[in-house]
Amino acid sequence: MANGVRSAILVTASIVHVSNHGSSTLKVIVMGAGVIGVTTAWYLAKAGAEVVVLDRQPGPGLETSYANAGELSYGMTSPWAAPGIPVKAIKWLFMKRRPLFIWPLISPTMWLWGIKMLQNCNDESYRVNKGRMVRISNYSRDSLPDLIAETGIEFDMRERGTLQLFRTEKQLKGSKADQQILAEYDSPFEVLDRDGCIAAEPALAAVPEKFVGGLRLTSDRTGDCRMFTVALAEKAEALGVKFSYGQTINGIAIENGRVAGIDTADQGRVSGDAYVCALGSYGPLLLKKIGINLPVYPVKGYSITVPLIDDARAPQSTIMDETHKVAITRLGDRIRVAGTAEIAGYSNRLGPHATDTVRHVLGDLFPGGGDLETIEGWTGLRPMTPDGTPVLGASKYPNLFLNIGHGTLGWTMSCGSGRAVADLVLERTPEISFDGLTAERYA
Repeated sequence: MANGVRSAILVTASIVHVSNHGSSTLKVIVMGAGVIGVTTAWYLAKAGAEVVVLDRQPGPGLETSYANAGELSYGMTSPWAAPGIPVKAIKWLFMKRRPLFIWPLISPTMWLWGIKMLQNCNDESYRVNKGRMVRISNYSRDSLPDLIAETGIEFDMRERGTLQLFRTEKQLKGSKADQQILAEYDSPFEVLDRDGCIAAEPALAAVPEKFVGGLRLTSDRTGDCRMFTVALAEKAEALGVKFSYGQTINGIAIENGRVAGIDTADQGRVSGDAYVCALGSYGPLLLKKIGINLPVYPVKGYSITVPLIDDARAPQSTIMDETHKVAITRLGDRIRVAGTAEIAGYSNRLGPHATDTVRHVLGDLFPGGGDLETIEGWTGLRPMTPDGTPVLGASKYPNLFLNIGHGTLGWTMSCGSGRAVADLVLERTPEISFDGLTAERYA
């Protein structure tokens, strides 16, 4: 999401709710309709919801969901806070085409978030956090095929895995720790030498000197997140969801210890019985006003999308360049290249050289594959928690639920978190445990 709390989308749903005391009508408002909000709304609408969607944008998925890397990264679900990251981060800051930028803002929020992230850069925290993230990711992986089968939506999906490409022997040897963790969480993978990488991605035969091997994550999928979000919103509309755009949220009204409604600039107060916050990076700004303080901070990312020129020179799935932390993804007749982590507050500025690194990596690994003279540049804010795990489920208010803080894995986790949170709202027993996923871990 971008441009502050105005990024909000409200999804108002009337749901047939069956409890032990009989039947009643439950009205639910979901704030936010990037891919997280839309999937949450769809699962609610699927249960019989009458849904109204409000957004400041002219359509769904026009903020952080618009031009991400295109990865459904089930095998690469890991927290950024990992052992060794502080040392690596210092090295990254001095690279010519560095994957990390930190602007020294006078911001206690930024520095406190950074300190909390550093506190999670140890073996014990990494394993705990990864386990929580994989729980959501695997559930999402298993839920997506059912959603596709039921809706028939198309979004340039490919099921050819992700190839993590290593330019040095040190990187290849260092991946053994990741391999152990992947095996522990039943995430299928293949360790490939140079020839194996070329077999998986034939276009790499043109640049064999650029890499030594790779780790292929076979369960990963690729596709266009915005296409997915728009298509699913259309299916939700077919279920009766009504969309109203150009709206602005001013705040959440609290009365008698409960949420009484969402105050909007255009429609006044929109009230319901239960509420879900899915506002991405901007959720904490709104929630702070009602006494909910969450360490979710915007980490800026960049991407370019270029037309395909030569299929034989282009990627067939996703390649993750381990050195530059850049993902190159094939999306139909386009190539998406995304990367860079810039810690600079709530800035969506796309400077003249902001995409230099992602442009370089595409030309370096797949020369002649895409048209680097015809580029659509983009930037978005990833809602990151210091431990990597999103914030799901209950809040301090009994009728307010949270679904935010997914970082770079919003699309990867969208079906799982949307489905699980919808079950909570409907007072059903979720199919995954919420232990360690709620805001209580920051209390």
